[in-house]
Amino acid sequence: MELVTSVLAIAVFAGASLVYAAVGEIVTERAGVLNLGVEGMMIMGAVTAFAAAVASGNAMVGVVVGGVVGGIMALVHAFATITLRADQVVSGLALTLAGGGLASFLGQRLGPGGAPLVGMVGPRFHGVPIPWLSDLPVVGPALFDQDVLVYLLFLVVPAVWFFVARTRPGLALRAVGESPQTADAMGIGVYRVRYLATVFGGVLAGIAGAHLSLAYTPGWTEHLTGGRGWIAIALVIFATWDPRRAVLGALLFGGVNAIQFRLQAEGTTIPASLLNMMPYLLTIVVLVVITRFEALRHRLGAPAALGLAYDREERT
Repeated sequence: MELVTSVLAIAVFAGASLVYAAVGEIVTERAGVLNLGVEGMMIMGAVTAFAAAVASGNAMVGVVVGGVVGGIMALVHAFATITLRADQVVSGLALTLAGGGLASFLGQRLGPGGAPLVGMVGPRFHGVPIPWLSDLPVVGPALFDQDVLVYLLFLVVPAVWFFVARTRPGLALRAVGESPQTADAMGIGVYRVRYLATVFGGVLAGIAGAHLSLAYTPGWTEHLTGGRGWIAIALVIFATWDPRRAVLGALLFGGVNAIQFRLQAEGTTIPASLLNMMPYLLTIVVLVVITRFEALRHRLGAPAALGLAYDREERT
């Protein structure tokens, strides 16, 4: 029982950043915009959040800064792909490459007096047990002895799902992702919806990075995200564009991560490099199984206009 509780607690903790990033990308893709720059937004959110927390002495200030930086980067992607109608794949990849390089550069210069951030100790989020609930067997320590950003997900995920699935603005969002021409003819501002959805996704990606540098592995090191941005994009497909299923996918990834940490701690003879590969291998296997046939694309719930630029002048 103790092992199950420990693995579940780590799974929730490790999967939190993935949930933020995946839910944000789900909203973005629901509007028909593919953003492969999640990794770049996460790493920039991580470095700027940690730098802001060190400078201000307040971890929450770091979260706000990380979210703003992620939103600004997403705005750049939105301008390139929505206004200039650039290729969404190329723009997203450029965002990831630029974000990784810029984060490395800033990490060497954003400390006090221009010192590198590496090795610095700053404010961080600690677990805050919820009275009574944290004492419940198994689920208590896993769900109710976490940090504030994990608790915030208890509100974010249901709120985003309800917005997308049960509100008129959410219907407009889905309409834009399915058929922007029809949505435009109905009076929906396609460009406005796509801009807002893309920026929202960027803000959540920046917060995901902030959780990594201020809670999960407090501090700054290069390549801190470790490819989690790509995992988050994969989780969107795994979740079939549903925020609720994204939580399950993140828990699956976090659970595998927790198991490999546990095995390493117990001195297993399995090489550490192989254990570190386990979460990523599992993600690849799941994606291969889910996307085995192109005919499943629409059944999985992929927006019909995903990745396609919209030009109002070409509306027929």
